Amino acid sequence: MGLLEGKVAIITGASRGIGKAIAEAFIANGAKVAFTYLSSEEKAKALEAELGANGGVAKGFKSNAAEFDAAQELADAVMEEFGQIDVLVNNAGITKDNLLMRMSEEDWDAVVNTNLKSAFNLTKAVLRPMLKARKGSIINMSSVVGVSGNAGQGNYAASKAGMIGFTKSVAQELGSRTIRCNAIAPGFIETEMTEQLDEKVVQGWRDSIPLKRGGTPEDVANTTVFLASDMSSYITGQTINVCGGMLM
Repeated sequence: MGLLEGKVAIITGASRGIGKAIAEAFIANGAKVAFTYLSSEEKAKALEAELGANGGVAKGFKSNAAEFDAAQELADAVMEEFGQIDVLVNNAGITKDNLLMRMSEEDWDAVVNTNLKSAFNLTKAVLRPMLKARKGSIINMSSVVGVSGNAGQGNYAASKAGMIGFTKSVAQELGSRTIRCNAIAPGFIETEMTEQLDEKVVQGWRDSIPLKRGGTPEDVANTTVFLASDMSSYITGQTINVCGGMLM
């Protein structure tokens, strides 16, 4: 029996990388998964088939989490499809890096809306079913950059730091209803995106990490499963750094 047996989870931005690894881990642990995608319906159908290959239950929903009304429509659609929402993983995120003096207002707004406003939108959208059930786990995907900052990532760092403050506030508001809210702050995670970088640069980052390796999407996914499961029933308002010791 999986750790998430009988639970229904919404995962935003699950088409690749960390989001996809989370969806796979949730299915492996018995959850039913509703995931969001923005563009390719063909890729979404392929992911549905992949996640359901061994009896898993997964359904893709075309939705832009940065739009308030779309978030509520998503929550309503998931309730209609599955009848409950037990877990929300606010994973959708983008980067548009630049030095502050060169950063445009459009790039600031795009990152903050996609990364931070989407967490507000979806969290608010799932409150009614969670409050009615008097239980739930909300997991916000932050970043070590949100804890430490990083030159050239002012917009990204602000959005991810905002998620940590939002997480703590939600945890305080909803704890009495047995609804938990935690954040995960991944460090250097090796995904399809990092494969495009110069190998010497990547190795330099690995060497600077106490565990001497980059993280995998599965490292983050395993932590997410823990926070979604009843094994973490006394944990709320926390930020777990999945970073190999980058931050201590």
